[in-house]
Amino acid sequence: MRVRWSRKLGLLAKTCLLLSLLWVAYLILEMSTSSYQDSHGEGAGRNLLERQFSSKTQGKEQLSQPVYQKPPPDSNAPGEWGKAARLQLDPEQKKQEEESIERYAINIHLSDKISLHRHIVDRRMYECRSKVFDYRKLPTTSVIISFYNEAWSTLLRTIHSVLETTPAVLLKEIILVDDFSDRAYLRSQLEEYISNLDRVRLIRTSKREGLVRGRLIGATYSTGDVLTFLDCHCECVPGWIEPLLERIGENKTAIVCPVIDTIDWNTFEFYMQTDEPMIGGFDWRLTFQWHSVPEQERRRWKSKIDPIRSPTMAGGLFAVSKEYFQYLGTYDMGMEVWGGENLELSFRVWQCGGSLEIHPCSHVGHVFPKKAPYARPNFLQNTVRAAEVWMDDYKQHFYNRNPPASKEKYGDISERKLIRERLKCQSFEWYLKNVYPDLHVPEDRHGWHGAVRSAGIHSECLDYNAPDHNPTGAHLSLFGCHGQGGNQYFEYTSKKEIRFNSVTEICAEVPDRQKYIAMRYCPRDGTPVPESIIWEFRNDGTIYHPHSNTCITSHHTSEGRTGIEMRLCNPGDRNQIWKFE
Repeated sequence: MRVRWSRKLGLLAKTCLLLSLLWVAYLILEMSTSSYQDSHGEGAGRNLLERQFSSKTQGKEQLSQPVYQKPPPDSNAPGEWGKAARLQLDPEQKKQEEESIERYAINIHLSDKISLHRHIVDRRMYECRSKVFDYRKLPTTSVIISFYNEAWSTLLRTIHSVLETTPAVLLKEIILVDDFSDRAYLRSQLEEYISNLDRVRLIRTSKREGLVRGRLIGATYSTGDVLTFLDCHCECVPGWIEPLLERIGENKTAIVCPVIDTIDWNTFEFYMQTDEPMIGGFDWRLTFQWHSVPEQERRRWKSKIDPIRSPTMAGGLFAVSKEYFQYLGTYDMGMEVWGGENLELSFRVWQCGGSLEIHPCSHVGHVFPKKAPYARPNFLQNTVRAAEVWMDDYKQHFYNRNPPASKEKYGDISERKLIRERLKCQSFEWYLKNVYPDLHVPEDRHGWHGAVRSAGIHSECLDYNAPDHNPTGAHLSLFGCHGQGGNQYFEYTSKKEIRFNSVTEICAEVPDRQKYIAMRYCPRDGTPVPESIIWEFRNDGTIYHPHSNTCITSHHTSEGRTGIEMRLCNPGDRNQIWKFE
């Protein structure tokens, strides 16, 4: 009997111990998976505990030391201090330079002559350069760089730039993701090179994954509190990472971007933005656009080094809490290669309770190639996925301006819609009113938008082809009707404007005593409409301009080309008859 009781007591003790361990495990799990749903404010981030350092007496200067020190500057070296580099080339060298540009869309022949450790002049605001950070309380970061067939010198300069500008106490690792490159120098030669560098890991994919999945593969290997994504042709300005990490330490639901400075693809001159940074937006083709900070955002600032809220981001360079990124649904894995993922993530973070910001004290230079170095055939599919999941009925404005998009197969989006439901995200109308109120929402009234076809020259439509970086730098013209929207998509508004909003909001006007039709920026919503941009679509099919008392007329030039000009109205002239379609 005594033996039986001892066995029962032993079994009871083991059971109690097991239940106690399960209860402790449950408490730990409950504490580690706290919901973000009610934590949208500045205190939303978890309290970051001070990490253990080798000595509590270490000062700011010691804690701010990077993983590696840059070699002393050589002011005579090409490209040093971010200056433009130009080489005297013989015919053979010139040919090599042209071949490198054709292959990489960047002047790699010149890049190879510039130091991998070159110095960049820090022209950030004084308030940024003098700011003191508590390194013991900043979160750590993993820097993730995905690349495909990147040039040797631009890739290595990016790696060294991170190692030589990021404090060692903050950088967990650089994770390089080779997205199935086929260039020989990116195989054993790269492996041997980075084997001599601390905190650099190389992950290789077994097939072409694209930027989105490549970055997610890198994220799975990360050990830092914060994921910092960079492109593979960047140069970081000293002090770039601290503002990003500090902000995420304050508010974990913020995705924070650096100011993206331009590195010239041909001369490698580093153009640092010293004025107020631009913020991200988009047009109704869902193309990313830069624009100036609106007045209501300036009024919100307490200091000129406060983070700046941005409706969208360019997508190549940003930092996000690893935990929050996972909570938010990471990237849309249904997107291919790259393109569109930046708007999708921008809409999602805002609509689901987070924020998207640009920090004026964080600067990273980026080489913008002469052209896209490789094709991205799935860009439209990616954009359609973003529109279908996040834009509600407003997606129709996108489809109106991009007719092929409505026929695009975009795959299964049920999982992405479940994420939106699970996170109890806001509507796109909420986003427009609260995040991007400056964006003009088209009317797209039935029968008053689309291509404008000439009855007199039936194969031709009104067309506007603006030069790069100058939206109002061309005149309205005629071109063969193509049915693809884009530069042939116009909207006639209830305010009698002819709007072209494929890039930005511009309106057709006739300058005084001129016969051509120019374009000018449309007035802001709620402000008066100038007489020069008021038009009347008459019942007889003519497009009348009251201010000049003339009508739009198609014609053939003396060289045999088609064109348009303003002439006295003549309803009997079929060249003055037009129709939306």
